[in-house]
Amino acid sequence: MSRPRQTAWLIVLLAILGAAWGATQPLAKIAVSEGNPPLGLVFWQMVIGAALLGGLLAARGTPLPFGARQIRVYLVIALIGTILPNSASYRAAAELPAGLISILLSLVPMFAFPIALLLAIERFSVLRLGGLLLGLAGVALIVGPEASLPDRAMIAFIPLALIAPLFYGLEGNVVARWGTAGLSPLQVLAGASLLGAILTLPLTWATGSFINPAAGLGRPEYALILASVIHAAAYTGYVWMVGRAGPVFAVQVSYLVTGFGVFWAMLILGESYSGWIWGAMALMLAGVLLVQPRARQSLALRRDTPQR
Repeated sequence: MSRPRQTAWLIVLLAILGAAWGATQPLAKIAVSEGNPPLGLVFWQMVIGAALLGGLLAARGTPLPFGARQIRVYLVIALIGTILPNSASYRAAAELPAGLISILLSLVPMFAFPIALLLAIERFSVLRLGGLLLGLAGVALIVGPEASLPDRAMIAFIPLALIAPLFYGLEGNVVARWGTAGLSPLQVLAGASLLGAILTLPLTWATGSFINPAAGLGRPEYALILASVIHAAAYTGYVWMVGRAGPVFAVQVSYLVTGFGVFWAMLILGESYSGWIWGAMALMLAGVLLVQPRARQSLALRRDTPQR
């Protein structure tokens, strides 16, 4: 295949990944639409992810190590990469427009940058500081003007929606600083999903959050299943693309995730947004352009979707 044709196919695949991942936010909105508890949703999401990714590793003949170092990695990623941020995201999805949550998720690299400075992973950069300030300006456009949100009471849930990008930014820096004990990204995600499911099962029982599939599957449950399958497939494709085209090209998917997240929310949920929200989106994406990580950084820095 010629180089221009190969590049064209990679661009098409990148668009497909962005479109798929972008659909997970509207699906999350549907999943919580009938009162399903966030922790119960997180549990089944991790079960589905562990089954799919574990099956993929088995098909490839790749083992899933369970030494002490690997278990520590699984535990940390399960907590800061899934259980805590996703529980907050599902709760926020019940109160905020799905498109707005997609926009706020673009803040992952903006949270990652100051954390990287604190951990001495990155050096100070005026250009990247400018990107961070653009992101903050975007948040200000959302919470400041009276006409920015359909209901001013939604402002109280904006900090909840910011928990996920904060933890994803932390997660990427933890990986960059301490590594993954020799595990591949697929092994990390499969192991974290498995361990996370084991950890959250007793919590769902203790808090009355368990969702019993025997009670029947409705639209919210099917939405959760679809979102979990999409994420596993998209993440696998993303890992392949990093190896084939490099991380600098692959991380551009984050722009598409945000754009498609807003598009799907408008198409599937009939959402509409004020001019302030569109302005905030423009500022945040411009900020991402300035703050995005260099090629040597871990691809985990840019796992911008909360659905695991």
